[in-house]
Amino acid sequence: MTEITILIVVLIVAAGIGLFVRRRDGRARPTAAAATDTRRTELLTAAGIGTAGPAVLHFSAEWCGPCAAVRRVVSGVTADLADRPQPPRDIEIDIDAEPALARELNVLSLPTTFVFDAAGRERFRISGVPKTADLRSALDPLTGADQG
Repeated sequence: MTEITILIVVLIVAAGIGLFVRRRDGRARPTAAAATDTRRTELLTAAGIGTAGPAVLHFSAEWCGPCAAVRRVVSGVTADLADRPQPPRDIEIDIDAEPALARELNVLSLPTTFVFDAAGRERFRISGVPKTADLRSALDPLTGADQG
């Protein structure tokens, strides 16, 4: 009887953890301001961040199945906001081709998406496939939403 009770408790805890992780997946989470690091700045500038308005940077790989969904969501949202005073740019980075940038941004899983403002500051981080509404609400204030 004790074994069954332990099994039930473990299953309940595992289900709770699974629901918590699933609930966070795809949500835009604000990020703390990263310390100014020359290496980080150089890598981001080389990727096109901080050079011409806000940007959505997403890491992908050929072997990543969910990355195709990220491409659709990001391209759809950036296309919707293309008429804004500061339209966001869609920047996709292959994690296999640019491992240094992935390491610098602490990318631990794919897909991972970042939202940067026009000055190149990281504003949001999204693990998993971004929810369209969350990505749009993260980008709205960065694109001059009050004028669009």
